[in-house]
Amino acid sequence: MPQKDSSAIDIFDMLSESTPKEDEKTEAPQKNQRQELLETTKYKDKDLYPEGTIAINKYTCVGVQCKLCIEVCPTNALYWTNSGVGVIDDLCLHCDACVLSCMVDDCIKVTRKREDGKIESFSKIKDVIALVNQANAKKRAQRICDVFPSADKYCERYGNKK
Repeated sequence: MPQKDSSAIDIFDMLSESTPKEDEKTEAPQKNQRQELLETTKYKDKDLYPEGTIAINKYTCVGVQCKLCIEVCPTNALYWTNSGVGVIDDLCLHCDACVLSCMVDDCIKVTRKREDGKIESFSKIKDVIALVNQANAKKRAQRICDVFPSADKYCERYGNKK
């Protein structure tokens, strides 16, 4: 039986030590890993949707002919495989770039959860535009409320001066 050399490294021992067991896996390390991957991109925390899914319908996708979604993905989460477009879930921002560039409706479906708990789902350009308009309308309404006082505050400020 050969003796172990102290300078030799057993790669299998290293792999077994660093690989967590199934019961030790939690969601926290996955979130940390996702954050580490996304730190290298130009996107800030406000641009990220921490929870969401992306699904590509391989029957309607004509990716070999266009590959537009792969080209516009800001984090390179979409890539070409032998069987079609693949997704790296940890890199996906759940943004709307791939859906907006896809030339086939209902080919890419994105579902994401906003910070306020609202779940959004879209797979067509029309759906994305409607969601963006809703978000912008809320922001505009908030800005108007910040600039102009409500009726009660107006009356308090400029009450009946006799």
